[in-house]
Amino acid sequence: MRLLLPSLLCLFALATYAQEIKVSSGTVVRHTSFTSEFVDSRNIDVWLPDGYSNEKRYAVLYMHDGQMLFDAQNTWNKQEWGVDEVMASLMNNKRIRDCIVVGIWNNGKKRHAEYFPQRAWKHLSKAQQKSLLEMEDIYINLNVFEQGMLADKYLRFITRELKPFIDKTYSTKNNKANTFIMGSSMGGLISCYAVCEYPGIFQGAICMSTHWPAINGITVNYLKDNIPNSRTHRFYFDYGTVALDSLYQPYQLKVDSLFTLNGYKPSENYISKKFKGADHSENAWRKRLNIPLEFMLKEQ
Repeated sequence: MRLLLPSLLCLFALATYAQEIKVSSGTVVRHTSFTSEFVDSRNIDVWLPDGYSNEKRYAVLYMHDGQMLFDAQNTWNKQEWGVDEVMASLMNNKRIRDCIVVGIWNNGKKRHAEYFPQRAWKHLSKAQQKSLLEMEDIYINLNVFEQGMLADKYLRFITRELKPFIDKTYSTKNNKANTFIMGSSMGGLISCYAVCEYPGIFQGAICMSTHWPAINGITVNYLKDNIPNSRTHRFYFDYGTVALDSLYQPYQLKVDSLFTLNGYKPSENYISKKFKGADHSENAWRKRLNIPLEFMLKEQ
């Protein structure tokens, strides 16, 4: 939980240490109510590894649902990703490059509106949209459509406001080759969408238990024309077989085929895994978190 003095001094005026968050390794710096022109303000939690130093440069992993990442005592379901433990272990054992994690808090009732791939919906005709909304199994909160879609504004917030701030405030490697984005469920959808929409900013996306069934899997159709260049990007997908995750396999297989057709090669720049017996929860994602991190953040 050490942080070198120069780093401490430069951060004091910008943030508060999230003392209420207990981590077993590293330090969490909270930027409270981070403001934006595009979306509502929210907390941003930045995890710095032990020994963080301005004399080194770090890759950056942006993660959605930031309040669920570090401390189960402060989450709604008393579960957490265990990001600090897993990241520290992998870095200490030289399994991944030096990296910081930017935890972007979700926005409660607007979470689905911010995480649902907006252009996937816009590609449909009004008749198609109406037909889908009348289906019983939509698997998404309808406030996405009642309040207006926010995913494009959410990604502008990340790319135009948050990333420049992080790169200015912390000692980062700010190029595409060291910038990644990650989430689960709806967070998996927005992570995939982020790389498709901003292929010049993100090299890769980690998408765990991706919620493809939202509005009958229309995001799969969006991918047909928007998968980024396989020579310069990487993707990780997975899913379980229990509860909500039991719905995902048919969609994921279609996604795998699309990426293969676009030049992605298993284990080289693309991984898709099925975990038997795994459910839709932070506990499940924590158990296998090391797998996508090692794939995406392996030493260069």
